[in-house]
Amino acid sequence: MARRVDETTGGERYHAPDSRSAAPTAVTPLVYDGVLRSRLEALRELVGLSRTRLDSRTLAGAGRVLDEASARRRLSGQHTVVAIAGATGSGKSQLFNALAGVTISETGVRRPTTAAPIACSWSDGAASLIERLGIPPRLRRRPLPTGDAESQLRGLVLIDLPDHDSAAVQHREHVDRILGLVDAVIWVVDPEKYADAVLHERYLRPMAAHAEVMFVVLNQIDRLPGEAAEQVLDDLRRLLDEDGIALGEYGEPGTTVLALSALTGDGVGELREALGQFVAERGAPGRRISADVDIAAARLWPVYATQRRTGLSEQAREEFADRLADAVGATAAGEAAERAWLRNANRACGTPWLRLWCWYQDRGEATTGRLPSRTQADEEATARQRVEQAVRTVADRASAGLPAPWAQAVREAAVRGSQGLSEALDELSVRAGVPAGRPPRPGWWPVAVLSQASMTILQFLGGLWLLGQIVGVMAPNLGVPVLLMVIGIVGGPLIEWSCRMAARGPARRYGLEAERRLREAAAGCGRARVLDPVAAELLRYREVREQYGRVVGA
Repeated sequence: MARRVDETTGGERYHAPDSRSAAPTAVTPLVYDGVLRSRLEALRELVGLSRTRLDSRTLAGAGRVLDEASARRRLSGQHTVVAIAGATGSGKSQLFNALAGVTISETGVRRPTTAAPIACSWSDGAASLIERLGIPPRLRRRPLPTGDAESQLRGLVLIDLPDHDSAAVQHREHVDRILGLVDAVIWVVDPEKYADAVLHERYLRPMAAHAEVMFVVLNQIDRLPGEAAEQVLDDLRRLLDEDGIALGEYGEPGTTVLALSALTGDGVGELREALGQFVAERGAPGRRISADVDIAAARLWPVYATQRRTGLSEQAREEFADRLADAVGATAAGEAAERAWLRNANRACGTPWLRLWCWYQDRGEATTGRLPSRTQADEEATARQRVEQAVRTVADRASAGLPAPWAQAVREAAVRGSQGLSEALDELSVRAGVPAGRPPRPGWWPVAVLSQASMTILQFLGGLWLLGQIVGVMAPNLGVPVLLMVIGIVGGPLIEWSCRMAARGPARRYGLEAERRLREAAAGCGRARVLDPVAAELLRYREVREQYGRVVGA
């Protein structure tokens, strides 16, 4: 920075060199470590997978973190941007000047003194970083080259912010905007306002995750007598601990807490040394972004995390299939098929008199009235209600324990799949129900039919024989014709009963096969329309849950 001496007053002031005459400086971009890169990639995948399930406001914070991480990565990795923030009268501008070794930021009793952020860079190549903060060239400074002090803070870009409790709204907006962009923050407090509720509730407590990139400096200790400075410093540490801020004591990572006097210079050297070591590590940008990711992940916890096992159990799937089978009447269809098989067996193997009676019954059942039509309509309404209940039940079980957005997505997928499900099941019950025509006949049916015909012939022969004896055509002999008739009369029902007993097994298997066929068809229809879309939503949730685990480092 060029120095100009005012010959009238003997004072000196510092200004930025003309950027048109400055030679361009090569800038080494920031490189994140492998863990942070993996977390950022997972967060980007997480946001991409969630855009159709979560509203834009929920993902806004994560999107900002990704944008800021990408923007910071393209800028210098050799510089660390540190902001000095504090309340009105805390002496932050005075501390800013003490670190720079020369008066750069205006100080005075007028409040607020700092109206706009001022930047001071200890080395070249930080222009893009300062431009990102929106600080114009007229407010950019360079300290005096003082040898050891300059080399100790090489790579530091120090920003003097307006008062965070300023009465001017624009000043507070500058503070809030720049605090979201810098790599680290030095909070300057004084003995009167170190416990200010606005400072702790609005800034320190929400930034607890950024403990490793924060300094808290108790300024103006020259105003405290005796051991009062230590007492105030201990109380400040207690308040920071209550805010959830980890303190960097005993070599542990956390916030550095110091006491100093920017006016007398007491303790400023200790801060400069700690700040120089902090800048030399060049890890502040990565730690800042990592803390931002932690905060974004914590805010997304309610929409991704669950404490219980989620998904559709095999039992829930089977119960859903059973409910659909009941809705299409699979059991009734199987029983109807079994009865049809038995009825066909009775007609084929029964006596002629039984077949005549069945024929008479079939003619009577052909007539339909209004009552069966109403009953069929009622059954259809009941079946539709059963289907809707089955869908609601499986949706509730699948969404149980899921965060609200994903539970809603699962239920919506189930509802979309249920549209037209009842009609599709009706068509299936027609196609996959009892086959048209007569049931298949086993190989022993012709033998049974022939035996039944033989019994009928014996009855006719015995009857004709007796009739011939009555009219005198044949010689009297009651034994043989009566025996023939008895054999035919007893043998016919006996054969019919035997065939009925033998038909039970095949009829039962035929009915079970018809029921199984209809159950599988109903289950396949329900799986394609409801279970598969629900499973797809659950799979998407598992994917985002895995990505969320990578984001939080689990």
